[in-house]
Parts: sequence; structure tokens; C-alpha cells
Amino acid sequence: MLQLVTRSHLEGFHYRPRIDKELLEQHRQGLICLSGCASAEVPTLLADGNYDAAREKVGWYRELFGQDYYLELQHHEHVPQLPAINESLIRLNKDTGIPLLVTNDAHYVRQREHQFQDVYICIQTGTNVHDEKRLRMEDSSYYIKSPAEMASLFPQFPQALDITGEVAQGCNVSLGFGQMHLPRYNTPNNEDADAYLERICWEGFRKRYGNNHEEARVRMEYELEVVKQTSFANYFLVVWDIISFVRQQEILFGVRGSAAASIVLYCLGITEIDPLEYRLVFERFLNFERKEMPDIDMDFQDDRRDEVLRYVIDRYGSDRVAQIITFGTMGPKAALRDVGRGLGMSYGDVDRVARMVPNRSRTLSDALAANPELKQTYESDPAMQNLVDNAQALEGIVHHVSTHAAGVLIADEPLTETVPLQRPARGDENSPVMMTQFSMDPVAKLGLLKMDFLGLTNLTILDRTIKLLDEERGIRIDLGRLGLDDEEAYELLGTGNTSDLFQLESAGMQRYIKELKPSNLGDIAAMIALYRPGPMEHIDRFIRSKHGREEVTYPHPSMKELLDETYGVIVYQDQAMGKKIPALMAEERDRFVAGAVAQGYTEMMGTEIFDLIEPFAGYAFNKAHSVSYGLISYWTAYFKTHYALEYMASVLNCRLDHADRYVASINECTRMGITIGLPDVNASGVLYTIDKTVDKSAGLGQLRVGLTAVKTIGEGAVNPIVAERTANGPYTSALAKAGAFDSLAPRAAVVGALDRIWAVAQQETRNRNSGQFGMFGNELDSNSGGTLLELVTKST
Repeated sequence: MLQLVTRSHLEGFHYRPRIDKELLEQHRQGLICLSGCASAEVPTLLADGNYDAAREKVGWYRELFGQDYYLELQHHEHVPQLPAINESLIRLNKDTGIPLLVTNDAHYVRQREHQFQDVYICIQTGTNVHDEKRLRMEDSSYYIKSPAEMASLFPQFPQALDITGEVAQGCNVSLGFGQMHLPRYNTPNNEDADAYLERICWEGFRKRYGNNHEEARVRMEYELEVVKQTSFANYFLVVWDIISFVRQQEILFGVRGSAAASIVLYCLGITEIDPLEYRLVFERFLNFERKEMPDIDMDFQDDRRDEVLRYVIDRYGSDRVAQIITFGTMGPKAALRDVGRGLGMSYGDVDRVARMVPNRSRTLSDALAANPELKQTYESDPAMQNLVDNAQALEGIVHHVSTHAAGVLIADEPLTETVPLQRPARGDENSPVMMTQFSMDPVAKLGLLKMDFLGLTNLTILDRTIKLLDEERGIRIDLGRLGLDDEEAYELLGTGNTSDLFQLESAGMQRYIKELKPSNLGDIAAMIALYRPGPMEHIDRFIRSKHGREEVTYPHPSMKELLDETYGVIVYQDQAMGKKIPALMAEERDRFVAGAVAQGYTEMMGTEIFDLIEPFAGYAFNKAHSVSYGLISYWTAYFKTHYALEYMASVLNCRLDHADRYVASINECTRMGITIGLPDVNASGVLYTIDKTVDKSAGLGQLRVGLTAVKTIGEGAVNPIVAERTANGPYTSALAKAGAFDSLAPRAAVVGALDRIWAVAQQETRNRNSGQFGMFGNELDSNSGGTLLELVTKST
């Protein structure tokens, strides 16, 4: 079945997935086949009176499936051809001996859902319930009927009813939950994976710590033993292999989440955070009791993520690598708006109700409980009640599918042995990797190695900045060797001018980072963790305590060691709990308070501490993740401080397709004293470049707009222009001689006036840079000569 579903998508897709009989012959083992509803192949032949052709078809199916092929009787009053089809199926049963069974053509679960399905079809087909010609089921019989209901419809076929039950009992799919499907890393000379991992870890250890770091040595031995006991050596080696490739190709990367707490990963060169220095807890990532695979989530510069995917495909096999599907479901507001269209209601009425749904409400039930106005409208207006009832029935239904932004699977065998595959979702058609039809949680439960390969624009910005520095100024910077104690970078953070800095761009974050005035990476990490729903309410206290304006206190003296580095404030998820599972947290309140009392706390104290912890269940970051992201934030602050032109050029080049952020970055350049030179066929590159012809005495310098920043002009058009200019010098007359300005003035006159035109254009550029208006502004300079026609006239 997995093979058929996969190949129907990859090879037979035409508007919908399809298979042919040759494919069915190849993968028939273990399948049960029924003749189908009134629209299926055999019933259609019977409805058309082609009994002999139908008999030939059922003979083919019987030969293919043997005793696992059945003729299917159905009863739906509003399908006029069904009685005749059923009579012919009974005849086929007598003529061929193929057994009969009875089924109901079910399109929804319960009979009362008929009206909801009608509205849903309207949504899918772009019609509404008032359209008499719409596609619809004629009655409410298309649900899963009980055995008693089926028996009442087919009283003369008790044996067929029994066979239906036998077939249902015979349907069993075993997907192998709980098994591990780790890919095997091919070690040199087939060396044992644990031994090889240990050897390369100790090599990295000596580079990171030398030979005399006892604390690090003890931690390394412990972590290696945990990896060995949990049988994850191959997993670590696969990640090491990927990162080794990434380093060789000079692709910038980072690691998110609790993986940064591992000294093994640090010594393998997979992370750049020393877990001892930042007191990161390894057990948060992996421990002896953990059964599921730990997460090693990797970020890559987003313009080169596909290179990493291609490497993984080449290394481990295209049939063993896939991206993961994600299902977008109908939220409460979307459900209201879609249902409103399906019901043929006015936009204004629907919009009024949709606006009553609080943004934080995950369901319409939540919204009705949270907003009295919505509840009153629901109870007093039958039309609105019908709208909400239908929307409640449809919210949560899959609305669309897409490719998960980061999820990638790597397996030890062809993935179609475990999961069905399909082509990437719309918008990702050019991806080199197929996509699973199971989402993130099911593939994890199937024991497949699930990795996060996230494309991060800020890493692309850093990479382009580093390359610009090398190309333009001969400065080579290795992020791994960059110190984390640059005072000027921290001074920049303290001003709050953190636009275009990773994780620190929002107005609220700018305000808080200015008040905090961070002095080390730990402060940055703490603010990233605090600036989230739940922990956010503790920001002011954290800032006051850091600067000595409030005494540091602890919920209980026993929590001092845990909270001393964060001034008595719970900042990180790992200070509060093991894993962020909100449902489990809610269940643990009574146990927690009882345990606190058993440890000598009062019941009130236990409750207060739990109340401090509970908000972290849904939103808080773990410390390793915060430190990892804080490191990238620091790097962006460092480059914006010391290499502003190169950094902002890279920012603008990475935001050309994001209008709002692009405009904000242009405004930030202006605030910083960086001028923006207009596009110039003789000065602009493909992307933003540093204009070396401009004197920096009045500011930080000038960036020249790249030609691709001009709307509707792409790289395909720009690259030849820049290449020609580079090879043969500036453009001076080609367009004029080719007649490009013939509609404005005679060609000979324009060519004759070129010297004057260039002189005026250069003067206008100088005027613009000095703040004056000119030929391209709102008013003309009296010395400019005016329009092209006026310039030509003055030259003749």
C-alpha cells in the first residue's frame, strides 16, 4: 500500500494521484479489493448495460486478488442506477462465485454532519448552498452506518453482512511503532561506531580543552557513555558528517535547542557553545532513560540550504531522504470566513463576527467563553448561530498542505518501507527532496531520524558580510575565533539601536535591551528567553536586579543555586521543568504541591512556586537554545558596530524580496549616516555595493543600489549588463546610437549632446548627495539645463 500510494503521487499524478493496472499487479500482495461505489469501473459498466465487459473485468480482478476480491452492494435512495447495478452484481456473484458484501458510501462519520459536509463542498468548489446546481450529496445517508442499520437495508443478504465484518476484521496495517530506523554511518575500515565516535571526540576534546581540564574530561566520559547506552552513536556520526561537509563548503551554520548542551557535539565541532562555561545541562538533551531520539536542530544560511540537502541525498540515497509534510488547518476565524462564503452570507455580517474572536482563542468554543459579545450574538441571532455551528464543525479540518520549513528524514532503508511519499508542496516544486505524507509526530513515533535543517537569513547576512570584507578590504574573519567581549558591540546594544540584529529587532525588544544594557552573552541570551509570553512579565525585575536597583531574592533559599545567574528570576525552561508539555504540566500541579510539602515547604509556598513555573510550559526557551541564538545576535551586533557598510549592504541584499523589512533597513541606513546612491548603469552592481567614490567625511559612506533592486528587473537581465561593463568599460552611447531616445529628440542631436548630458548627470548626483534637488527630484536646478530635449537643444 505504501508503494502504491507513493508511486501514485510521484509517477501517476494528473490533477490527482492515480495508479494503473500494471502498477497494481506489482504491488497487490496483502491487499483486499472491492468493486467500488456506483462511479467505479465495474458498476459503471453495469449501469451502461455492458454486463459481459463487467464480467471480464471482475475476472481480471479475481485472478489478481484471488479470494481477496469482493462485489460491493450499496443502498442510497437518490442514486437511481443503484438498484440495477445491485441486480447485476448479484448476477455476477452467481455466475462467477465472487462473494458479495455490503457497504455504505461514507463521506462523513455521523448522519447529522450531512449539512456540514454540504457547506464544506461549497467551500471547496467556490459555490454556496443557495446554488441549486452545486455539487452535493442528495440526502443524508452518506455516513458510517451501524450493523443494525445495514442489516435493515439488506435483510435478504445476511451472508454478505457477515462477510463485511470478516473483511473489516482482516484489515490490519502494522507500521512498526517503537522501532529505530537510524542510518548507518560508514566508518573507516568498518570500525565500531561507538569506538569511532569516541576516537574523534577525544581528538576534538584536545583542540577545545587541551589535556588538563578535569571537569571537561569527566563530562565527556559521562556523555559518551550515555550515547553508547542509548545506541545513538550512528546518529551523532551522521550529524558530524553533515557538519563536516558544511564546514568544507564554507556554509555558515548554527545549532538550536538543547543540543548545544552537549560537550560531545562541542568537541565534534557541531556546536560553538562551551556547555561548561554556560552551565548547560546535558540531560536536557539526552539521558539514560530517554527512549526517543534527541533533537539536533541545525540552521544553515538560507541561500545554501539546498546544497546541504543535495549532499545528504548523494551520501545516504535519494530513496532514503525526504522532507516532512505539514498540514495547515482551519482556525476559528478562517473557518467563520470560509463557512460564511459557503452559506452565501454577506461579507460584512461574517466579518463582524470574525472580528469578535480574540486572537489568542484557539477554538470557537474558547472564543465564545472569552467574549460575551460573541456569545450574545450567537444566542440571539439564528443566522449567526448557524454560521458558528457550521464553523465549529469544520475548524481543525486540513485546509492545505505545505513542506515543513526545516524537517528532514534520513532512514536506514528506502522510506517507502515505512512512510508514503509525494512531491513537495506547491511553492517548493524545485526542491531536490520528496516529501512524506505523514507529519512530524507520526514519523518520530515510527522511529525515523528526524532532523531540522532550517534556512536562516541572518546566517546568509553574516556570510555575505564576511565575504564582502574579504573582497573589499582583505579582512578575513573566522566566527569561531571571534571574541565575545567586544565592548563597542555591547555599547551598541545598550543604545537600543538594534534594528537588523538577529532576535533583537522588534520595538519592544529594542526598549528592553536598551534598559538592560547587556555586558555579556549571558545577558543577551536571558533577554531572548524573557521576551516571550509567560516569562515576559519578569523582564523589569530582571533588569532592576542586574543593575542593583532591586534586591535579588529567591522563591525559596533552596533555589538560590538554580537562579543565582539570573538574579533570582526564572528565565529558562530548564530552570522550571524537564520538557515543555503544557498538558502534562496541568496534570502535575497536585503532585508538585504534595511533593513540596513532603520536602518541608508549606502548601502555600508549593503553590506559589508552581504558579511561577507554569507559564513556562508553553512558551519558554531552554537555556542552550537561548545561548545559541544569543551568539548569532552578538555576531550581528559586532558586524553592525565595526563594519556597518558591509553589514548593511548584506542586510539590504537579503531583504530585496521583503518590502516592509527592506524599507525599514533603508531607514536604518539613513539613521546611521549611510547614504543610498541611486541605480546607475555605470556604477551599480547586480546587488547593493559599497560606493568607494564617495567621501566618508560627512557620514559612514554610501551604498549603491544594485540593478536587481529596480522593480521588474531580474538577475537574468542584469548579469550581462554588468559583465559587459566590466569587460569593455562604462556605457556612454550605445543606447543613444541604437535609437532608444528617438521618441524624445533626433538621434544625431542626442549623440552630439552626450558630453553635456553626462556632465549634467554627474552634477545632479553631487547635488543629490549634498541634499539639493535636481533633475530627478521635485524641482529643477536652474543650472541643470532641464529636460533631455532642452539639453540637446542647448548643445546644438
